[in-house]
Amino acid sequence: MSQSIDQQELLTELVKGVDAGLAGDRLIIAIAGAPASGKSTLAEWLVDQLNEVRAGQAALLPMDGYHYDDHVLTPKGWQAQKGAPHTFDVGGLAAMIKRLRANTEPSIAVPVFDRTIEIARAGAALIEQATRVIVVEGNYLLLDEAPWQQLAEQFDRTVMVEVGAAELERRLRERWVKLGLSEADVERKVFDNDLPNGLLVYGKSRVPDIRLQSN
Repeated sequence: MSQSIDQQELLTELVKGVDAGLAGDRLIIAIAGAPASGKSTLAEWLVDQLNEVRAGQAALLPMDGYHYDDHVLTPKGWQAQKGAPHTFDVGGLAAMIKRLRANTEPSIAVPVFDRTIEIARAGAALIEQATRVIVVEGNYLLLDEAPWQQLAEQFDRTVMVEVGAAELERRLRERWVKLGLSEADVERKVFDNDLPNGLLVYGKSRVPDIRLQSN
């Protein structure tokens, strides 16, 4: 059974967990939610706050770094569905999380998705061996469907960022309008892809340890 808390309570709980329970091991936290739910903002805030408590103790691994490139999506006819579960390299993400868990290297390079050019940049960030908390964020981290469910055993704590359907639609529209899309393209992005993906996240994900309402 999951519990509902706010951001500050989540931070407090994580700080206590790091201080009391790790004994030098890494803590890997999954933060999931629909597109535009606020999960990325929350994850970045958590990493910043944890690093204020102890510099360098936390790092971010965004799931979006494992988007298939357009050179893969276009031949398969998946370009319009970019962001749907089947448009990610789940195996690559799983392997990276295991590598981060093992923590046998001085530093590990991870990819980061550049939304301005819609491309994942390989080796765009480094996670150092001394980092104790890895915050993984993404839509489908808790999705209880193949091949995503292979990720479940990798997470020490799981968080779902929840937002209502009407507010989700508003945020998604605003996201694409700000990027300069036409009204027709905004409608297509929201109703043909993003909103169905968001509803899938909330309808088909495993029960998280923690629920956090986005407002």
